[in-house]
Amino acid sequence: MIDNCPLIIDNPPPMLWRYRIMKVAMTICRLLLLARIEVHGREYIPSSGPYIVVLNHTSAVDTPVLLLAFPLQRWRFFAVEKWRRHPIFGPLMGWLGAIYIARDEVDRHQMRQALDAIAQGMAFGVAPEGTRSKTGQMNAAKDGAAYLAARTGVPILPVGLENTDVLFTNFKRLKGTAVRVHIGPPFHLPPLNHRVRSQDLPAYTHYIMAHLAAQLPARYHGAYADSPALTALQRREDPWPYCHQA
Repeated sequence: MIDNCPLIIDNPPPMLWRYRIMKVAMTICRLLLLARIEVHGREYIPSSGPYIVVLNHTSAVDTPVLLLAFPLQRWRFFAVEKWRRHPIFGPLMGWLGAIYIARDEVDRHQMRQALDAIAQGMAFGVAPEGTRSKTGQMNAAKDGAAYLAARTGVPILPVGLENTDVLFTNFKRLKGTAVRVHIGPPFHLPPLNHRVRSQDLPAYTHYIMAHLAAQLPARYHGAYADSPALTALQRREDPWPYCHQA
C-alpha cells in the first residue's frame, strides 16, 4: 500500500522574479544556440496549479525549454544529483526549485518535498524515465510520477519535447534547430475500486507514458513503440484496459 507521507514545508519555493531573470538569460542562450521554440497545444496549459508535467528526457536543455514554453508560474522539479555539484548549473537549478535525487532512487524526504510543493499549488515537473535517453528514444519509466499523481489526484499534463536531442549537434554545424514542444490535454489517473497500492503503480506508469508518447513522433516512442495502450490512444480509444498488460 502506498505510504501516507506527512507533508512538510522544506526549501521554500523561489519567487517569480527569479524565473523572470532566468527566462531572459535562457532566451539569450537559445538565440546563441540558433534555436527557436515552437509550442503546440499551449491552450491545454492549466490556468493555475497544482498539476504535474511529465516530459520525455533527451537533453540537458529540457528543463530550460519547458520554462521558456510555459507562462510564468511557480515550479518545483526533480533533477539528478550530479547537477548539484556543477559549479554553474547546480546553484542555478537549486535557486529555481530543483529537488535533487539519486539517479535510480527517490527517497522519502525528497518525495515529501514534491508532495508539499504540489499541495502548495505549484506546477511540478518530472521526467518519468529518470535519466536522459542516450538515443533520443523513450526508455521504460519508473513509477515516481505515478506515485505523485496517485497521492495527490491532480491533473497530469503530457509534454513531448522534439529535437532537443539534436540541438547541440546542429549547433556544432552552425545549423538552426526548431525545438517543438507538444502539449497534450491534461488527464487524471483512472480510479480503482480499492486504495492504490504499490503494485498498481506500473499500470499507472504505463498509462502516463502512453499519453506522453502520443505527443511525439514515432521515432521517439522507443520502449513504448509497440504499446497497445498507445495504439488505443491513437485510435482515440481508452488506453487503460491495455495498461495492465505492460
